[in-house]
Amino acid sequence: MKILYYDCFAGISGDMNLAAMIGLGVDPAYLRRELSKLGLDHEFSLTVSDDARNGICGVRVDVALTAGHGGHAHAHDHHDHHDHHDHGHDHDHARGHHEHHAHAHAHAHDHDHDHAHEHDHLHDHEHGHAPQRNFKDIAAIISASSLDPAVKATSLAIFAKVAEAEAKVHGKPVDEVHFHEVGAVDSIVDIVGAAICRHALDVDAVWASPVELGGGFVRCAHGLMPAPAPATVEILAGIPTTRGAVRQETATPTGAAILAVLADRFTDAPRLAARKTAYGIGHRQSEIPNVLRVQLAGPAGSEAAGGVRDARLLQCNIDDMTAEMLGVAMDVLMEQGAMDVHFTPIVMKKSRPATCLSLLCAAGDEARFADLLFRHTTTLGIKSFPLEKTMLETRFATLDTPLGPVAMKQAVRDGRVIRAKPELEDCRALAARHDIPLAEVYRVIGKLV
Repeated sequence: MKILYYDCFAGISGDMNLAAMIGLGVDPAYLRRELSKLGLDHEFSLTVSDDARNGICGVRVDVALTAGHGGHAHAHDHHDHHDHHDHGHDHDHARGHHEHHAHAHAHAHDHDHDHAHEHDHLHDHEHGHAPQRNFKDIAAIISASSLDPAVKATSLAIFAKVAEAEAKVHGKPVDEVHFHEVGAVDSIVDIVGAAICRHALDVDAVWASPVELGGGFVRCAHGLMPAPAPATVEILAGIPTTRGAVRQETATPTGAAILAVLADRFTDAPRLAARKTAYGIGHRQSEIPNVLRVQLAGPAGSEAAGGVRDARLLQCNIDDMTAEMLGVAMDVLMEQGAMDVHFTPIVMKKSRPATCLSLLCAAGDEARFADLLFRHTTTLGIKSFPLEKTMLETRFATLDTPLGPVAMKQAVRDGRVIRAKPELEDCRALAARHDIPLAEVYRVIGKLV
């Protein structure tokens, strides 16, 4: 099993993520070629360089806006920012070309200032640039591109996370959420680039640590705003975070949305055997290293070789949630990394039909999942049972078929493959690509194994 692990001890931003992915092996030339499929090459250029923070060497990414799309040939680094934080540090927070995120503007002259991490682009007004892009405009650009369908889907999911959070913060419908023209280019590069890199690395799972959010306040046109930004808080709802490492904003909405969509599991105690480590360098000097650490790894110990793991079984009985609500709760719990969630029909007091929700998680994740159960279900109490889970080792191999490649999940015991099955999503994609029933895909695979 190949795992991409995000260690967000200093937060995350869109450009730090791109830099970290390049550090893990994504070819910058490949990234540029894929981004070219958006048809926006005339609006920006992407520069990759070596840099270091607090003695840690890594990769830095800068996005420069082409003349005519940013008032002039405008590289977004911290020397260009003119707003002032109350703590006296420069305005770039976690990135060198700061992120201009979506916001629902109530007044035509307000639209550059809805975030604590935005600054006044008066020159954009003076030069009379094209209208801002809204969420629909950006979705249309991505959908019309020749990017791989999986990259498109991931990109749209991340953009939707940002737009939905902004709409909620500003009390506006998602359709009225606008991205400042310059910010839209930055966000498109960061978000679509994140999707391109995620799929290029071809990992089986994405794990992440709790996300450091920083703290304090930043000053913008509307006055002092808290760090983290309100949109970041919305995006990371239900995801473990930490605060206060520095009195600055360390996680941006784009970085938060990338993690929220890509990460399958959040844990501060991963059992991993790291194979490669890289650092995405931010553009600010601060008390803590302004870097994003990422690793390509495999599960360590019993996770790698099967065996026995300490686990917890959490159970609660629910008689006042609809089937639809329970289904959504299950999706949330699985997305947050539960080993398993299942429902059992039961009869409670007064002969009420009810549901027993059972959740299996690692022992170290018990408190987090208990909190998620209280937040996403109506239960008033949770039972916890310590247990041991015996697991087979799992491996993945690629099977070439006449329809296309398919990932095969192998169950291994004592070093021997005892069975294997094709991954459903790969089979579903092949069925859609060839316009054939799913059963036909399985029949073709069955002839080869």
